[in-house]
Amino acid sequence: MLYLLSLILIIASAYAGQWPKGSYTLVKPRSGCPSGWWEGWRKQDNEDERPNNGITFGHNFYGSFGKDMVFYYCTKDGHVPGTEHWPKGNYCILRQGVSCPPGFHMGSVLWDDEDKRNSNDGGGVLPSGTYNKDTLINYCCRNDGSPRTKITLPTDVPFYLLRFRSSCQEVQGMRVKEEHVKSDDEDNRNKSSVSGYHPMRTGGKDTMLYYCYYY
Repeated sequence: MLYLLSLILIIASAYAGQWPKGSYTLVKPRSGCPSGWWEGWRKQDNEDERPNNGITFGHNFYGSFGKDMVFYYCTKDGHVPGTEHWPKGNYCILRQGVSCPPGFHMGSVLWDDEDKRNSNDGGGVLPSGTYNKDTLINYCCRNDGSPRTKITLPTDVPFYLLRFRSSCQEVQGMRVKEEHVKSDDEDNRNKSSVSGYHPMRTGGKDTMLYYCYYY
């Protein structure tokens, strides 16, 4: 009996740090990306005239958040071993490649970045999207489970998910803190928009997204 219990604990420990199967992207927290994941970054040149960017005080994002914003991303290679598929729930991740992992639906968010002397930039591996003088990022979202039913994900490192149609999804063994980011998008002939299944967004012509930080 003791042998069987020990074996179960060893197997559980081996899987504790493994993420679900497939390739996908998460926003990078200050603590860094999971070991072996690719990294990338995107600078968005936000509105220059009377800039009004905003971010949760005491946030845990890795990046630069002044009058312009620089986000960093963590991408899992689909060839890296994973456990099972992503669990049912109510949350979003960022798409990597042409499709979402099983159970998710696709959507996108378009930021209309600054038109004049636009200085958008980026490098490394970014989530699926379009990166030019504006920024379009593709997402994968699902609402096939209750956010109050705790899902199982790795607990060895902090990470971010995004809110979809509910409060933050609860995760077994992790505390969660909601954080938001508001970008002051282009004022003139603003084209900021969303499509399909996208993270919870407010802000009108500007863009405010709601993130869930697990630690």
